[in-house]
Amino acid sequence: MTDGRRTEEAIRRAVRIARRIAEADDLRVRGEIEAFAGDLEFTDRESLAIEESAWEHVRRAGIEPRLVFAHPALLEAIPRASIHYRGVALLSRKRVAAIAGTIERWEDGSPNARVTRDKALRVCRLYNAVISSIILDATDWALENGYRNVLATIGITEDGAMRNLIGQTGEREVKERMLDWARRNGLLADGAEGDAATEWSMRGGVRMLFGSEPDIGFRRNGDFAAIVEVKAGTDPAGALERLGAIKKTFDEAPVACRNFLVAGVVTPTMRQRLGEMRMERDFDIHALLTDRAAWADFMNELFHHALRIAPEVRPPEERADR
Repeated sequence: MTDGRRTEEAIRRAVRIARRIAEADDLRVRGEIEAFAGDLEFTDRESLAIEESAWEHVRRAGIEPRLVFAHPALLEAIPRASIHYRGVALLSRKRVAAIAGTIERWEDGSPNARVTRDKALRVCRLYNAVISSIILDATDWALENGYRNVLATIGITEDGAMRNLIGQTGEREVKERMLDWARRNGLLADGAEGDAATEWSMRGGVRMLFGSEPDIGFRRNGDFAAIVEVKAGTDPAGALERLGAIKKTFDEAPVACRNFLVAGVVTPTMRQRLGEMRMERDFDIHALLTDRAAWADFMNELFHHALRIAPEVRPPEERADR
């Protein structure tokens, strides 16, 4: 990825996070927690995974316990309160999902969010266990520390959502551009588009499929002749996770299948692991979507060399010279 591209993405991400924080969801949710009129019984603190020493610290500091420790009755009544407690605990949505499933509908204010007492208790126990540890590890923990944690977590959550969005839109752009290129170059058979608009008949008995695992596949005589995995995410921290998905897809492909990767980032470790896989080539997604010569090279590699259903693609510069 070029420095210009990195700067552009950094600006978009920063603006989005700043806008999200400015919406002040943390303040609104905090107000709802303070105004909750239901009975919150904290006497059985062990069942709520609240450390007694952390509880005593909060009480001695004169802090209202509901602003620090989560209670299942409150989460049932106000699912969005998860934003506050997850933030105080500095936990990601993914980490919570590993314990109790997704909580996105809770925090996004969906009217379809359903919080059972059992699920609310599991989530509360996770939040309280982590919050207790944070309090006990601090020299003199104050409620302001928790509020700062909430803001930090909102930023981290939004940053993750931004990275996921980049991955989703990048994959869609590659698929749309590939389909358009195939149409313009006469590779699609008459009436080729299926009802679901995810499969197309092509020259030479090839069937092009858009889906997942693989993201783009080309079947001939029922078997995959070529596949393209598109991993448009640009977060280096998630590179090894994406690598696992790539390896799974490539390993399940037939031995004769030609495997290609379109990636948003390839770290040195990822590059080493890719070299150990059955893969023809990898391509940088930003180059493909911004450089006509890079796209021509990709189409040439896939449709001319691998599938042999299209004449060789000359780069735009070469065609212009002639």
